[in-house]
Amino acid sequence: MVDSRESRDSSTIRRRRECLACNRRYTTYEKVEDIHFKVVKSDGTRQDFDRAKLLKGLEKACEKRPVSVLQLEEIADAAENLLADREDREISTRELGAFLMERLRVIDQVAYVRFASVYRRFEDVEEFMAELKGLLDKDRERNGKKKKKKS
Repeated sequence: MVDSRESRDSSTIRRRRECLACNRRYTTYEKVEDIHFKVVKSDGTRQDFDRAKLLKGLEKACEKRPVSVLQLEEIADAAENLLADREDREISTRELGAFLMERLRVIDQVAYVRFASVYRRFEDVEEFMAELKGLLDKDRERNGKKKKKKS
């Protein structure tokens, strides 16, 4: 490569190259490919995946909780990687929400319940209590296994 320059808007890189075999020079242009991910809502409409919106929801669920911004960024990265690995570059809100809830459940159960209450739109206290009971049962099961291993 003889020379490399970015365009004014930094969207394209112009490179002057020289063939090592014949010494002829030529120019190549490289452009960053933007891949847009889509989120399919429950009504079937599609909207662009918005990392900032995802992080805002996670931050709201983790407000006043011992969860670092770095942990939330890692969850957002994992969500983007999940989308990038898909052939169709689309994900349903149901699948994305379940993915995020599982990550939150591991880091902070209160944040998980907060997120779940918004995501699942609990209609009444019974639905909310059923979710809490499920969480407690999983926690007891996990703690029971740990105690048995120690004996």
